Amino acid sequence: MSSNRPLSPHLQVYKPQLTSFTSILHRVTGAALAVGAMIMTWWLWSVMTGGDTLMFFQSFVQSHIGKLMLFGWVLAFCYHFFNGLRHMWWDAGRGITIAFANRSAIVVLLLSAASAVLIWCRAAG
Repeated sequence: MSSNRPLSPHLQVYKPQLTSFTSILHRVTGAALAVGAMIMTWWLWSVMTGGDTLMFFQSFVQSHIGKLMLFGWVLAFCYHFFNGLRHMWWDAGRGITIAFANRSAIVVLLLSAASAVLIWCRAAG
């Protein structure tokens, strides 16, 4: 009794859905937050040591790549926060339907983008 079916689900079998995208994005943003924590540690270390170390860190953060990384970190934080709230809602046994999962995914993405932009604008001005 041989079958041509795969032994386990994989991307060639299943069409990517919004919920799978948000699940993967949650993991990616968690990793990005860990990298951001290392950058914060670098900042704290440079403040503690002062001098050239602090000047180097400040020049990095004020560069285009530094600003892009900081904005990405803020965006990752906002997404991870709002998606974490969504998961807590599910853990309470609420909103566990496909329709709600899709709607809440869109809300989380929009809230994350809007919050990151608002935080960035507030911090810049």
